[in-house]
Amino acid sequence: MEEPITYRGRTISSEQIRFISDLIAEHPGASRYRLSKLLCESWDWRYANGTLCDGPCRGLMLFLHRGGHIQLPAQKWAPRKHPGRRRKPATDILLDESPIGEPLSALRPMEIRQVRRSGWEELFDGLIERDHYLGYSHVVGEHLKYMVFWGNRPVACLAWSSPPWHIGPRDRFIGWSPKVRRKNLHLIAYNTRYLILPWVKVKHLASHILGQIARRISADWEALYGHPLHYLETFVDRERFAGTCYRAANWVYLGQTTGRGIKDKKHKVTLSKKDVLGYPLRRDFRCRLCAVPAGRQEVTT
Repeated sequence: MEEPITYRGRTISSEQIRFISDLIAEHPGASRYRLSKLLCESWDWRYANGTLCDGPCRGLMLFLHRGGHIQLPAQKWAPRKHPGRRRKPATDILLDESPIGEPLSALRPMEIRQVRRSGWEELFDGLIERDHYLGYSHVVGEHLKYMVFWGNRPVACLAWSSPPWHIGPRDRFIGWSPKVRRKNLHLIAYNTRYLILPWVKVKHLASHILGQIARRISADWEALYGHPLHYLETFVDRERFAGTCYRAANWVYLGQTTGRGIKDKKHKVTLSKKDVLGYPLRRDFRCRLCAVPAGRQEVTT
């Protein structure tokens, strides 16, 4: 008996594989890009904002092609550079880096700008690459980028993205099943980068900014992606940080990661264990995250 085929934790049926093969045969001149669009339209596979999930769809088709389950047409063109070798953001940034050490009250009001797809995004990427210990990383999928300004001077940068697929402490805290998690994971955002610029030394600033972001991120996310957020999460590397600002902003400690990473196959700890912290955006977050969306079609790919 053949083992079931899974892709990103989802079982792919033999009927779906036959459907894809028939689709390819019916459009012999179509490119891989065009085929992914056709498949998304046939399955009505869309993000919450209505756009086609052609990126994940191309990944699925390539996975099946490499496994010998379908035969894709030859690539019509190849990217000039490997995706893993994207050009790093420029770090030769000219800014006023004189120290900022005023009390928090003296910095108010500060302005928080969502800078993704704006003229400020290049500066954001460069600051993260230059001053954050993890550097810049290209994000795929839903994400937002915030810069915090005092007057015309940036003081902080925060990046938020789609959350990790499975985090034990978080999933136990929410109490959802794997099936419901698959449907509702898009209602969570993950804080991937948080940078207070090196010349800024202001007590309580980091927790204050987290509180301000929490008040607006759901509306900002819905404006861009067509759905709200109900919960925020992050990891804290305890070998480097204590996570004090998150705790001061009322984030909840949930436990630790296993330290094995998403590509672990040998069940060995290869990474530093990190604290998992979460922040519900609504009192009824569990009800909303554990609810089965009415009329939401499941694509079992």
